[in-house]
Amino acid sequence: MSKKFIYTFIGIILLIGGIIGYNYYQKIFGKAITKNSVLFVYSTDSLVDIKDKIAAYSKSPSTFLFIAAKKNFSKPKSGRYLLKEGMSNNELVNMLRSGDQTALRVSFNNQDTLEKFAGRIAEQLEIDSISIVNSFTDTRFLSENKLTTKSVLQICIPNSYQIYWNISADGFRDKLLSEYHRFWNTSRLEKAKKLKMSKEEVIALASIVQKETAKNSERPIVAGLYLNRLKDGWPLQADPTVIYSIRELKGQDYAVKRVLTADLEIDSPYNTYKNIGLPPTLISMPDISSIDAVLNAHNHNYMYMCASVDKLGFHAFAKTLTQHNNNAAKYHIWLNKQGVNR
Repeated sequence: MSKKFIYTFIGIILLIGGIIGYNYYQKIFGKAITKNSVLFVYSTDSLVDIKDKIAAYSKSPSTFLFIAAKKNFSKPKSGRYLLKEGMSNNELVNMLRSGDQTALRVSFNNQDTLEKFAGRIAEQLEIDSISIVNSFTDTRFLSENKLTTKSVLQICIPNSYQIYWNISADGFRDKLLSEYHRFWNTSRLEKAKKLKMSKEEVIALASIVQKETAKNSERPIVAGLYLNRLKDGWPLQADPTVIYSIRELKGQDYAVKRVLTADLEIDSPYNTYKNIGLPPTLISMPDISSIDAVLNAHNHNYMYMCASVDKLGFHAFAKTLTQHNNNAAKYHIWLNKQGVNR
């Protein structure tokens, strides 16, 4: 056997070995992910589920399973993972094994009920709405934080929060409680103290202001009017509290576009036509703008207000009952023309 043949044979073996080694290296460390994407891994997902999910942005999804087996990896950690273009299967396996996920921005606006709030959150996180409701109404949690099933909504300050997608219901609840305490900083607490109001009272009034007007510019004026009434011992006579009382009786989805005279007699601690002072708790989740409107209420002499027919969406304010009755008459005439009976 000639040396030339031997050298050629060795060369072929080395070449084949090199090709096999290169392919093996590429399977482990080569570029596998073809574009930036987001991978959601549920707690029930298997490796096969992951393979199917990355099929749209992976050169060879089956290779992922091969590498996972070689690394003795069998159960991915749930979470929201950011996959980068050029990421290798080895990096992907390591990410899923360590649970190196990326938080997302969870946001919510004012919600009328805990159930509606839970539904809004369940649209953004892995947890379901029932788990959220159960967590927020847990008797031990409520007792430890001096809350009730009706007042617990006050710890939910509408904003955007960085939260892990697979957070537990209790973890999410505790996160909002922490943010609630952070929200009530020294400045806000001092302003509440000057008003001789507790946090709970400020939020209760803010929830009324929230329902009274959608105009941020009006909220400090409305807040000032109600503070005037509280100071003088008047009933607030806030229609939103009457609507809340109606829905307590008929269901939260009951439509009320017009408060009737008979509604003012509803026997409810939330009816501020029959009861002096603030309602027992908030009646809805107020925005930060409504809370700050109470804390920074305008100083004026207004005691009455009525929806404006000259500037829809705003209110006509009055200092005297005569002025208010004129404004109210115009508004009722407008309602009748619009055919709004309930």
